[in-house]
Amino acid sequence: MIRLTRSFSLSLSPSLRKVSTLIVAEHDGKTVSQSTLSAVTAATRLGGDISLLIAGSDVTEVVKTASKITGPHKILSLTNAALDNGNAENIAKAVQKLSSGFTHILAPSSNTGKNFMPRLGALLNSSPLTDVIAVVNENTFKRPIYAGSAIATVQMDDPVKLILTRSTGFDKADTEGGSALTETVTISEADANANLSSFVSENVTQSARPDLTSASIVISGGRGMKSGENFQMLEKLADKLGAAVGASRAAVDAGFVSNELQIGQTGKVVAPNLYVAVGISGAIQHLSGMKDSKSIVAINKDKDAPIFQVADYGIVDDLFKIIPELTEKV
Repeated sequence: MIRLTRSFSLSLSPSLRKVSTLIVAEHDGKTVSQSTLSAVTAATRLGGDISLLIAGSDVTEVVKTASKITGPHKILSLTNAALDNGNAENIAKAVQKLSSGFTHILAPSSNTGKNFMPRLGALLNSSPLTDVIAVVNENTFKRPIYAGSAIATVQMDDPVKLILTRSTGFDKADTEGGSALTETVTISEADANANLSSFVSENVTQSARPDLTSASIVISGGRGMKSGENFQMLEKLADKLGAAVGASRAAVDAGFVSNELQIGQTGKVVAPNLYVAVGISGAIQHLSGMKDSKSIVAINKDKDAPIFQVADYGIVDDLFKIIPELTEKV
C-alpha cells in the first residue's frame, strides 16, 4: 500500500490576526512625552493588547510613572545607552528585534518618530503612515493631505502597520489609574547599536514658558512683527498669560526668531485652547499647523487676510497698538 500525505502551511490573513500594538515611547528620563500619551489613546482605538516600550540608559523612573498610564497592558523596559538621544539607526534596529508578534507599531509624529520609522519600515518591508489623526479600524486610518486642506482615508495591507500619530488628533491618555505589568527585555549590543552614527552634543534652549506643543495658550507672530526685537511684545503678553510663543515660517525665514518656534506644515503642529495669531496673514501652510486650536484670535490690520477665515475672533487694527493694550489689561 502506498499512502500519500500532504502538508499544508496555514497563515492567517492580516485582518484575522489578533491586534497587538507596540508603542515606542519618547521620554525625558522621568515621564513620557505628551505626544506619546496621544499615541496611547490612538492605540486604544485599535483594540487588542498594548505594549509601551521605554528604552534608554536609565529608565527606572520613567517605567515607574509609565506603569500608571491608562491604556497599556504591559511596559517593556529596555536599558541600553545606545538608544539614548533619539539615535534613529539604533532605535530602528532595536525595535525591529522586538517587533515579532506585533500587528501595529506606533510612535508620535515627531522629529524622532519621523526619523526612525522610515528606517524601521525598510527593515520590516512595510510602508509607514505619518500624521495619522484618526483610527477608523485596525486597517484604516485618516491623515491630512495638501497642507491639511483635505483628509485622506488610507487602508493598509502590510502585515505590520507602522503608524506615526499626530498629537493634536488624539486626547492625552490619563497618567493615573493604569496598572500595566512591567517586563524587562534585553537585546544584544549588536542589535542595539547599528554603528552608523553617534551622538556628539546637544544645545537645549531653556525657557520658563510652557512647551510649544503642549501649551494651553499660544501667541504667535508673523511677518507683521517687522523685527525680532518686536517679538518682546509678544513675550511680555505670553508671560502674563502663561503662554508659549510661536511664529510663522515668514517670521522665521526673516530671522526674527529661531526655527524651533515655527508653527505650520514644515514646523510644529499645535492645538491649544487659545491661539492668538499676531501679524500673520494665514497662508495655508501655517493654517495646517494650528487650525485645530479650540479658539483662534487673529490680529491683523488687513481685513482681507486669510487668517480671519478660520479665526473665531478677529481684530482689524494695528498690532503695535493692540498688543500693548492687551498686555496692560491682562
